Amino acid sequence: MEAMELIRLLGIVVVIVGFILKLEPILIIVLGLVVTAIVSLMDPITLLETIGNSFVANRGMAIFILILLVVGTMERNGLKESAAKLIGKIKNANPGKVIGAYGIMRAAFAAFNVSFGGVAGFVRPIVMPMATGSIEAQGDTPAEAHVDEIKGMASGMENVSWFFWQVLFVAGGGNLLVQSTLSGLGYEVDLLDLVRVVIPVAIFAVVWAIIYYNIKDARLRKKYYKNKANEANNE
Repeated sequence: MEAMELIRLLGIVVVIVGFILKLEPILIIVLGLVVTAIVSLMDPITLLETIGNSFVANRGMAIFILILLVVGTMERNGLKESAAKLIGKIKNANPGKVIGAYGIMRAAFAAFNVSFGGVAGFVRPIVMPMATGSIEAQGDTPAEAHVDEIKGMASGMENVSWFFWQVLFVAGGGNLLVQSTLSGLGYEVDLLDLVRVVIPVAIFAVVWAIIYYNIKDARLRKKYYKNKANEANNE
């Protein structure tokens, strides 16, 4: 019985080996799925029903996984390089401005409850190469410590913009939860009234984050690159 249970894990082994060999992600997952079905003696109809039920029950996670697969494929085909070249064409760009611009764009889409995939799906493959590309466009080599700070700032901007602005979506889960909770306590609140209350808070949060991250980035750039330029001039 134990041997049979171990055999059913063969599909996981296929997935691990496939990723180690850097094979096509979607092909690896499908192959692991088929292998698991075969060793479990599962007929095709049951397999399709299981896939359908699992997708419906975990569609949020399924979409997240699909985003990772798409981003991974795009990265292998030059996504980072293209993002860096794009920001390199913009004059006077720097990491603080890139992160600030992303914060504004992220907030605008969050208000309509539109997600880009978060840190893994958008910040890492798009925002980070653009931020580091802005450093290279100034003729500097990105310092590792500065890049680590940029990662934190970009992730922080993602969280601030999404957290405060997604509640502006009237039909969002957060608003519905607050409305139902207040209703149970005897307070009838209109969803539009909830949104109106949050608007000034959301605007302040994003504006303050942009100002803070730009000031912080300016100090980091002065620390890691201006001193290097001064040393070169002294030599």
